[in-house]
Amino acid sequence: MKKIIIAAIFCLMTLGTQAQYFFEGSNGLYGLKDNSGKEIIPPKYNYVRNFYEGLAGVKLGDKWGFIDTTGNEIVTPKYDYTYGFSEGMAAVQLGRKWGFIDTAGKEIVPPRYDYAGDFYEGIAQVKLDGKYGFIDKTGKENISPKYNDIGDFKEGMAPVQLGEKWGFINTTGKEIIPPKYNDAGWFFDGMAAVKLGDKWGYIDKTGKEIVPPKYDDVERFSEGMSGVKLGDKWGFIDSTGKEIVPPKYEKAYDFSEGMAGVKLDGKYGFIDKTGKEIIPPKYDRVNYFMEGMAGVKLGEKWGYIDKTGKVTVPPKYDRVNYFMEGMAGVIVDEKWGFIDIAGKEIIPLKYDYAGAFNEGMASVELGGKWGFIDKTGKEIIPSKYDYADKFFDGLARVQLGGKWGFIDTAGKEIVPPKYDYAGSFWEGKAYVEENGVGLHIDKTGKRIQ
Repeated sequence: MKKIIIAAIFCLMTLGTQAQYFFEGSNGLYGLKDNSGKEIIPPKYNYVRNFYEGLAGVKLGDKWGFIDTTGNEIVTPKYDYTYGFSEGMAAVQLGRKWGFIDTAGKEIVPPRYDYAGDFYEGIAQVKLDGKYGFIDKTGKENISPKYNDIGDFKEGMAPVQLGEKWGFINTTGKEIIPPKYNDAGWFFDGMAAVKLGDKWGYIDKTGKEIVPPKYDDVERFSEGMSGVKLGDKWGFIDSTGKEIVPPKYEKAYDFSEGMAGVKLDGKYGFIDKTGKEIIPPKYDRVNYFMEGMAGVKLGEKWGYIDKTGKVTVPPKYDRVNYFMEGMAGVIVDEKWGFIDIAGKEIIPLKYDYAGAFNEGMASVELGGKWGFIDKTGKEIIPSKYDYADKFFDGLARVQLGGKWGFIDTAGKEIVPPKYDYAGSFWEGKAYVEENGVGLHIDKTGKRIQ
């Protein structure tokens, strides 16, 4: 199955977005420290993984379990293998069989499958007797195992393989597009890449071929444009299949705010949707445009340019983030601060980590604890949490002592940290889990029936 723009980056020793990090002891084993260097767990684990949803997989001897950010063993090492948590569930292996546990360590689905994947859109892949199907979070088989291979659901559709051919099903298991392709990708913006023979094209959700298979490779659609490859060169087509930019670039990125990064002769620049080179390739690396600005790298330092190519912030930072709400996080010597669109350092570079601004606030980490600042740099919510996420719908999820709750922009704990897992608020509700039971709550903390 074609997987478009999938990247997995695991860094064992520097988990930059967390208030803790794993370290290797002189005995060759791994422990956990906070950002002040204080030892939370002495080096005793044979292997460790990154934190996902507040929990990290750890290996003791030849068995796997999970710890939380305070170092507590939520799941005693007893499994032969585990995956990270996704949507409050993690696949675990015992012997040759796979099942699922929740964030409290409860076995929701006892190990009985030959394979189990991560949960996406409330459904996870499972394999039994050589065939694939899907289960929900209660363990119910929504789609009985009968396919040779399957992909995850995106936009309500999943690619499935029957025999040697690929098609698509919806979440009820109905075959919307019968298996007839040699390969298939996921749906993005209502379009999915499909391969017929050794060439790629695009179909819509009815199965209509919008772009007949004729390219050597394709990327997903973004702002109505998709990168396509012929030979070793990249160009762009629009959603009707018209070739807007003939394949001539060594690399091409998605469009963002009407501009796409392209690589020519080892250097990066930007084109618009007509294919015009607005910014000639001259940079060593580039980021996407956000709020009219893009990060660019020259030599070893990063700065910013606008859409005319004007350098608004000279390259002088070790790393830069995207602009959000008129502010961008920048880094020098592993310390974070913020600049405005004009390049003025509004918030000094003093934090161990800083998230993006959202709803006028940004989460920041200092000395292993998280709080929030406003756009003047004023500390609105003191750094006291083990982790703090962005504000959504006026509330931000926070973690304290391994439990999750929600605060408002004044710092008031609307929902005290008591849940084993909590997702962000969206359209007035948030998914939470307590003692292995999942539910939705409203912005007062009241359960939604």
